[in-house]
Amino acid sequence: MTQSLLERLSPTNRVLKRAQYEAFAFSLYDGDVLIRNESHLSPADHEYHVTVVDGIPTTCECPADERFEGPCKHRTAIAIRPTILDVATQMQLVADGGLTTETTPIDPEDDTELQECDCQYLNDDFPCWECVKTGRRDLPK
Repeated sequence: MTQSLLERLSPTNRVLKRAQYEAFAFSLYDGDVLIRNESHLSPADHEYHVTVVDGIPTTCECPADERFEGPCKHRTAIAIRPTILDVATQMQLVADGGLTTETTPIDPEDDTELQECDCQYLNDDFPCWECVKTGRRDLPK
């Protein structure tokens, strides 16, 4: 059985919850991701470059990623958002001269995407922000 990306990264519960509820903004940056924490009073001071290698957020330039063992909240936030990783990976393929495949649009009535979302592995049935935002899952009460 193969491990999910979230299982491979193995973030702490604290990091995982922060990656879910903090308001992150994502920008693509040469096939990697620039992540900005909009939850802070000065979001520009909390913007970090996350390197993506083979669809895995491997490093982040934030102080926590270097200081602590395991992934930081920025890497984890990207890992629980498969769409961000897919686009970053596609950008890397195009930049490297690789071929991309045609993808079909997601049907909002189709719940197969929900089954593939990594939030199913999160503790306390706490959904990822993308699932809450799109209405696929509700926050627990």
